[in-house]
Amino acid sequence: MSLQVSRHDFDQWMMPVYAPASFVPVRAEGSTLWDQQGKDYIDFAGGIAVNALGHAHPALQQALTDQAGKLWHTGNGYTNEPILRLAKQLIDATFADRVFFCNSGAEANEAALKLARKVAHDRFGAEKNGIVAFNNAFHGRTLFTVSAGGQPAYSRDFAPLPPAIEHATFNDLASAAALINDHTCAVIVEPIQGEGGVLPADPGFLRGLRELCDKHQATLIFDEVQSGVGRTGSLYAYMHYGVTPDVLTTAKALGGGFPIGAMLTREDLALVMGVGTHGTTYGGNPLAGAVAGKVMELINQPDFMAGVAQRHQWFVDALQEMNQRLPIFKEVRGLGLLIGAVLNEDFAGKAKQFNLAAAEEGVMVLIAGANVVRFAPALNISEAEVKEGLARFERACARVLTGAAS
Repeated sequence: MSLQVSRHDFDQWMMPVYAPASFVPVRAEGSTLWDQQGKDYIDFAGGIAVNALGHAHPALQQALTDQAGKLWHTGNGYTNEPILRLAKQLIDATFADRVFFCNSGAEANEAALKLARKVAHDRFGAEKNGIVAFNNAFHGRTLFTVSAGGQPAYSRDFAPLPPAIEHATFNDLASAAALINDHTCAVIVEPIQGEGGVLPADPGFLRGLRELCDKHQATLIFDEVQSGVGRTGSLYAYMHYGVTPDVLTTAKALGGGFPIGAMLTREDLALVMGVGTHGTTYGGNPLAGAVAGKVMELINQPDFMAGVAQRHQWFVDALQEMNQRLPIFKEVRGLGLLIGAVLNEDFAGKAKQFNLAAAEEGVMVLIAGANVVRFAPALNISEAEVKEGLARFERACARVLTGAAS
């Protein structure tokens, strides 16, 4: 007989680095989820932009179970067919010539920063080691990536931090230009700051970073962990902007819910990393490769991308109409199905209240800082689920507005 567990057990048994919702999900299909009590929720959170094809997608289930009957894991002393096929899919679909597979976005960014440091070290010497990142960015929770992230709340308790990392102001090219010089080995930037408030980059800002990196022979890294794999309506956001990085990191939606990350780069940079310079035990395992390969096959289609743009409009139109009735948001921004509703001054700092009230009404949303309610649903979410979820969200907002939310 299996152990009966509840949300209360989390507080007794788990390290308290999370504050999960009061309910425990047990089953999901598409963009609808059920908890232990059988209550249903419309999922606008998407596992933090991970469940690109929703829950329990039959084609992903089939890919996983088929591979599970063949080969699970061998370690990096061997390669495997699913991961090689996935590498070719990514190469054919992007600027990249080479791929490194890992298990998460943080690991992909760690690999990218290490690559940039090694390229500079081998080509220019040890003094070219500076990294320029941006305030309010998020690149992961390893010591290196959290230092690059530019959110001191996540890094200050873990000092001493890796050195030679400076932070400029996002979307302020002059601020970046003041820091980028011949000692800079890398610039790392999110085309859309996700955790930092769902803030898209200005096209001129990214073009300017590309020019500065070319001028100073620095590696331009695009962190597309949250914005990649169709999230913006392009396979990767760099395609939307028309600015090509030297290195791109991807994870989250790549596995559609199965853990996988990847770093993509050009041939000339990749060859700096010889055998033994970097690695990971689980990275590039056959199970992840099989599932991610099916995700790429389904998402990287013109009709699918057009569907993302259509769904973006459903959300934006409905949120703006709702805002006419309940004046809560001062701006709705984002690309594709990475959308941020920015709270106005009357509700500054209260994004978590809206998140909690939404859960009580049966809809799951995210926050991006204290002032932004974030939506990152499945890219194939149905129109019926969008309508029902937004109706529930409006009821939640009304409760917050009247002070009735608990």
